[in-house]
Amino acid sequence: MGAISSLFGYLLNALYTVFNNYGIAIIVFSIILRIILIPITVKQQKSLKKSAELQEEMKEIQRKYKNNPEKLNQETIDLYKREKMSPFAGCFSSIIQLVIILSVFWLVSQPLTYMKKIDTNVINDYKTQLQQEGNQSGYAEIEIINKYGAQDERVRLNMDFLGLDLSKVPSSNLNDWRVYIIPLLYVISSVASIKLTNSFNKKKKDNKKAITDGKELQPQEEPSELEAMEAMNKNMMYMMPLMSVFIAFIAPLGLALYWFMSNVLMIIEKIIIELVMKHKEEKANA
Repeated sequence: MGAISSLFGYLLNALYTVFNNYGIAIIVFSIILRIILIPITVKQQKSLKKSAELQEEMKEIQRKYKNNPEKLNQETIDLYKREKMSPFAGCFSSIIQLVIILSVFWLVSQPLTYMKKIDTNVINDYKTQLQQEGNQSGYAEIEIINKYGAQDERVRLNMDFLGLDLSKVPSSNLNDWRVYIIPLLYVISSVASIKLTNSFNKKKKDNKKAITDGKELQPQEEPSELEAMEAMNKNMMYMMPLMSVFIAFIAPLGLALYWFMSNVLMIIEKIIIELVMKHKEEKANA
């Protein structure tokens, strides 16, 4: 994970050198990272769409072989093979997102190590000074930047962004209303992203129902594994933003800014991909 944070650090530092502003560098960094991840996002969208299309077939297989687990498993495997899909297709994307979240967290928490590539001895010397002065917090490198950046160019970072200090941690600055602005924007963008995803999924389900001649599971039948998996994914969709809000509350504001920008870019990305896929589908049907 540290290696990825270090790699991201080279890019963020290059952008900071160009713009001389930590906030602008993070915004451009977010844009570049989203562009790099577009192929994975497109693949995930296609996988989700394909999974939704397979639901009816899966329900029929589970209804037909509900008393024969061995045959059920075999038919399920055959279905995935026939459709050239993997049941773990969505896991790869989730793992990538988790790795990026942790890597960016370490990057903004330790910018001197991963971004500025400051010598470890220099950082340790300043940490010792902070301990002796009793000023060390949970983010020693952020403290070093704030306390010694004015006198030592090596540890100087311009973290002022539109009047907001991106080095501040909301949980440590509860009386400063400005620290809530970016996390609040992140929450709003997360809600918008979830609503957009739910809207797309609802449209797909409505379209699916319209072409299945009313064939649905009977009320007394048990929910399928796909339905259970869909419910779990829906819960995760809500849990991830909640977990992120908590982390943003105890991390420097630079992390919340990155997450907010990523959400905005993801919303735009989802809309564009959905429109392109819809156009291709209509063209194929025509």
